[in-house]
Amino acid sequence: MPAYSRTDYEVGVTQLSGVELRMAADPTQLSIVRAVAADIAMRQDFDLDSIEDLKLAVDETCSTLITLAAQDAVLSCHFDVDDRGAVHVSANVATKAASGPDENSFGWRVLTALVDSVETRVEETEGSVVHIGLVKSTAGAVDA
Repeated sequence: MPAYSRTDYEVGVTQLSGVELRMAADPTQLSIVRAVAADIAMRQDFDLDSIEDLKLAVDETCSTLITLAAQDAVLSCHFDVDDRGAVHVSANVATKAASGPDENSFGWRVLTALVDSVETRVEETEGSVVHIGLVKSTAGAVDA
C-alpha cells in the first residue's frame, strides 16, 4: 500500500463551509429547514426576536420556492455565517416556468421586512432554477 501525504490526499478536494440541506420540495419538509435556521442563529448568539425572524424568513423563502417547484424537484438550502456573524441563506429549486417569485406579494413583503437583504434570480440552463438569497444579521447578542 503506497504512503500518501496529507497534501497528496487533499489535491482536488473542495473545502465546504456552512450547512446544506437537500430535500423534496414538499411543505412537510419545512420544519427541518426552520429547525436548522434556528440552531444556526442560536449558535451565533442572535436574540430571540432575530431567531424567530430568521426562522420565518427561511420558511417564507422555502414555501415560495415550493410553490414554484417542478414536479419531484429537490429544494436545496445552504446556510453560511460570515466574519461578522451574519447568516447567509441561499435556496434554490428547479421550476415549472422561467419566472421568479412575485415580488409584489404579501409573502415577499414580509420576507423583506424580516431580513437585512433579499435577492432573487432565475437561472436558465437545463430548465429553470429559481434562487433566493437572504442575509440576516443579529439585532443584538444574548447576554450570558
